[in-house]
Amino acid sequence: MVRTANRLYDAIEALPQIVIVAFNGAARAGAAELSLACDIRLAAAHATWALPEALWGGFPGAGGPVRLPGIVGRARALELICTGREIDAAEMERLGLVLAVHPAARLLPEAQALAARISASGPIATRGAKRIMNVRNTAGFGAARELSDALRHALEWSKDIDEGMIAHREYRAPRFTGR
Repeated sequence: MVRTANRLYDAIEALPQIVIVAFNGAARAGAAELSLACDIRLAAAHATWALPEALWGGFPGAGGPVRLPGIVGRARALELICTGREIDAAEMERLGLVLAVHPAARLLPEAQALAARISASGPIATRGAKRIMNVRNTAGFGAARELSDALRHALEWSKDIDEGMIAHREYRAPRFTGR
């Protein structure tokens, strides 16, 4: 089951689109690890998060020890993983685990608004930025820098960058095509 979860979470992380998760309750174990494969995390004010496997004599097997240190730092990741401590939404935000905390009634509208703002940006640019960050995390700075240069060159010759600049000059929303 863990191998299947790892394949699924890796596939989610590798999606070219920005993936947003909105916590509206308790995220534990596999659900908490699933959230780590997402790009942006938001939380309702009452939400909680924990990797309790150490309390059961294990450790998170679906990417927690791999992904969490890059989000909250090594020491905090070790503390959270090795104690199984549950954290509330305010602490999630303080640690950088979530981008923002919202009242429960506003969580979904806020997530949808963020998704709309992201989707209004050029798809070549947003996919490129995510790809660069993923390469940086897996292959190191040099590989990420090379990919950044290559993608930036392609972006500069795209129709989307032309449309973005024209729309900016004309004070209108751009109409990106992904080309």
